[in-house]
Amino acid sequence: MTAYRRNFIPGGCFFFTVAIADRRSVLLTQNIDRLRAAFRYTRDRHPFAINAIVVLPDHLHSIWTLPDGDRDYSLRWRLIKAAFSRAQPAVESISASRASRSERGIWQRRFWEHTLRDERDFEAHADYIHFNPVKHGYVGSARDWPYSSFGAMVREGIYPADWGGDVRDVPQGFGER
Repeated sequence: MTAYRRNFIPGGCFFFTVAIADRRSVLLTQNIDRLRAAFRYTRDRHPFAINAIVVLPDHLHSIWTLPDGDRDYSLRWRLIKAAFSRAQPAVESISASRASRSERGIWQRRFWEHTLRDERDFEAHADYIHFNPVKHGYVGSARDWPYSSFGAMVREGIYPADWGGDVRDVPQGFGER
């Protein structure tokens, strides 16, 4: 087994990518209320700040800040995944490996984590989060994706409403030879 090294910094700020096992699935956006409930359940028990988030059909990206002295983001992800999974009907196929561990087959086992080093790193990852639905072709503009913190950040004056432009305004074939 690979030895994963996680950077556990008490009170740290982290960027995460978490994915559904079946990357063709639309489970997260179709069950957004269940996902929100899983986050609320976890935050009620183990507080953390969600600085930015985007939920796509098959994965999500998020920036969290943990409370001072707390470094256990793995526990929080385990609780979020478990609460969301419990709320889903058990219809997914489960491998023998997952069955032997009493796991569901909804989520990929691991998640990707990056410790944010400074304000510039934070801003770059927040921009990545908010542009992700455009990058994947779900919408033409970040403001059009309903499962994102972008709208809240516009209301707070962090982003202008037209941030990132509108890919529908880019001429067809732009940049191609």
